[in-house]
Amino acid sequence: MTAIAILLLAAGASSRMQGRDKLMEVVDGQPLLSLMCRRAALTGLPVYATLPGPSHPRAAATGDAIQVPVPDAAEGMSASIRRGTAALPEDTQAVMILPADMPEITAQDMLHLAAHFDGPDNPILRAAAEDGTPGHPVLFPRRCFEALQGLQGDQGARSILTGETVQTVPLPGRNAVTDLDTPQDWAAWRRSR
Repeated sequence: MTAIAILLLAAGASSRMQGRDKLMEVVDGQPLLSLMCRRAALTGLPVYATLPGPSHPRAAATGDAIQVPVPDAAEGMSASIRRGTAALPEDTQAVMILPADMPEITAQDMLHLAAHFDGPDNPILRAAAEDGTPGHPVLFPRRCFEALQGLQGDQGARSILTGETVQTVPLPGRNAVTDLDTPQDWAAWRRSR
């Protein structure tokens, strides 16, 4: 299982947060990005985190994650995925891609998804909510790396999912689909806790 790397996407602009940085919002006494990097590290898998740049305030919140600068982050999620995938070692067999703004995803969720990976011919694994709604993280076998490095625009890896076999892996509750993009999302999520 050590051939799987976790790639946390943390280079986005938080453009819908009205001047706040969603990844630096405090959750359980620490910035969300710190919490997500810590959870990813608890899996024992190598962790990479994309950032707008090495001097960005988020850089101090990545813990032991390997930082991947994304100078073209303004292009959108594909720039993060391209740079992050390109930074992985040659012997990486799969990459688990996770937007860092998903505070319900636990280390156990990541390990549960990783446990379904069974080698190079494995279908893409996509986490889903308990009700079957597809979400994140998504685990791509190495054969997808070239396509991941060719992505353009802000659509993420959606185009790759349409051309491949995708197996969904249910996670508890709404863990796989809870992402917080706006101050209203954050307020509602905090109330629900």
